[in-house]
Amino acid sequence: MLYDDRIESVAHRHIAGIALVATALLTLGACSEGTSPNQTALGTTVTVGGGTARTYVETTGQGEPVEIGVMLSESALSGLPAAGTVYLLPLPAGSVVAPYKHVTLNWNPGGHPPPGVFTVPHFDVHFYTITEAERAAISPADPQFGAKSAVNPPADLVPAGYVRDPGAVPDMGTHWSDPSAPEFNGQPFTRTFIYGSWNGAFTFYEPMVTTAFLATKPPITSATLKLPARYAPPGRYPTTYTVGYDATGKQYVIAIGNLVPRS
Repeated sequence: MLYDDRIESVAHRHIAGIALVATALLTLGACSEGTSPNQTALGTTVTVGGGTARTYVETTGQGEPVEIGVMLSESALSGLPAAGTVYLLPLPAGSVVAPYKHVTLNWNPGGHPPPGVFTVPHFDVHFYTITEAERAAISPADPQFGAKSAVNPPADLVPAGYVRDPGAVPDMGTHWSDPSAPEFNGQPFTRTFIYGSWNGAFTFYEPMVTTAFLATKPPITSATLKLPARYAPPGRYPTTYTVGYDATGKQYVIAIGNLVPRS
């Protein structure tokens, strides 16, 4: 099992197939008397491959966000384009979860560097804390691109054990990876978690998962994240990330969860 003792099974019951409403109720286990069930707001569907993808935001009955993620329909794994594609997935209308501004689903048919690690077909899901315009401005056309890419966040904002990858990627920024992760230690890449920064600030949170792994329809499972000592700006930040297949809804789930308020 991935990440050994840092991984735990969870009894999520993400329910798909709700085509007539923008918001659905999910009951995650039995609710005690007097406790309101969690609610899940659904984003607009976007065509991906032969299926669809959409975002969702799960909140407690008291309205506190606890998870933000992406649902992929079962058929989304078929008919994917031959070229790399970025899908912009709108957040659910009316859902505000600071500090997240937008979400992209990046399809990488041939993977990406480093060679021999991530060079297999996979999805990257980016939960951005910057706007679409700010992300688009991360471009080599900016005379300060090199200088901005060289600025690291303060050391206490860097997640424990994570190291900076070389260079920077247009429309994304700088990536930070965990050298103790299985894919860097002789095991095949199936799923992992990346942090991203730009010009001295962390700007995205990125679960990555291969289509080969998703095709096995793995149970929905959460892995504990390595965390920084401090956060900026204030908001709700994940302590776990989740990947798996919901047999009830016939969909795949990729999410960041157990959101904790940080100031």
